[in-house]
Amino acid sequence: MSSSNVTTVTEFILLGLSSDPETQLILFGVFLLIYLVVLMGNVLILLTISLDNKLHSPMYFFLANLSVVDIGYTTAIVPKMLMNYLSQEKSISLSGCLSQLFFFISFAGIECLLLGVMAYDRYVAICHPLHYSVFMSCKVCASLAATAWILGLANSGVHTGLMSRLSFCQDNVIHHFFCDVPPLLQLSCSNTQINQIVVFAVGGNVVIGSFVLTLVSYVYIVASILRIRTKDGRLKAFSTCASHLTVVNIFYVTAIFTYFLPSSPSSSKKNQALSVMYGIIAPMFNPIVYSLRNKDVLNALQKVIGKVR
Repeated sequence: MSSSNVTTVTEFILLGLSSDPETQLILFGVFLLIYLVVLMGNVLILLTISLDNKLHSPMYFFLANLSVVDIGYTTAIVPKMLMNYLSQEKSISLSGCLSQLFFFISFAGIECLLLGVMAYDRYVAICHPLHYSVFMSCKVCASLAATAWILGLANSGVHTGLMSRLSFCQDNVIHHFFCDVPPLLQLSCSNTQINQIVVFAVGGNVVIGSFVLTLVSYVYIVASILRIRTKDGRLKAFSTCASHLTVVNIFYVTAIFTYFLPSSPSSSKKNQALSVMYGIIAPMFNPIVYSLRNKDVLNALQKVIGKVR
């Protein structure tokens, strides 16, 4: 095709989860409620951790970072999705699409790395309790959190930069509810081989590296727990990891199925469902899981709510 016949795309159409007007109104109400729960739940977690001195420890420092990430996660995609459900025009500019992509991948990468760091924190707490204050000092915690943020932003910068170099011609309909890597690669009329390699190489190192750190940490944790003689002792040790394990399972399973399995046009609905799970539902469940399955957070949360009343 000659360059004179190529129409450069300057905006995209986000089809969303449904094209039926009545269904869109229902989805608007559902996702608005979920978004408000995400905001309120994570803000409450942040307030609780900041106001209760008993929660000024490494585990809750990383949990506070996770709450900030979850707020950013959903804010990157949900407000635009809600606007589209109430609008006839469901367009997003190319620059807006790349911005949304950058922030979403940034927060996804940061969350992935934070989950790995939190697994390491639990490993030190259970397997090396006498050296915990040394291994997880304030300086070490700040360095680990800063590294997660820097690597997450850098990873996103690489993907977004490569995506900005692609050409999009004629077809501008994204079969998704936000700008994500797989649907954009399918729309591009450029050679996307480098982008796909980078998704597996750079993005894969972030996800798989964090997953391996989490897996190895829990292998040692389980081995250490099994050596505890009393049943109560084993249950108490495991309870400190239960919340983190729940969040890890939701995040990694959906992320790996979305980005690291072969994609096709027929898999768009599957990818949408998975994206809803780890991009919207998981951030809603994180504060619920950490508060309901953690007595310290639950007690502190009740105190904060009592003060507000």
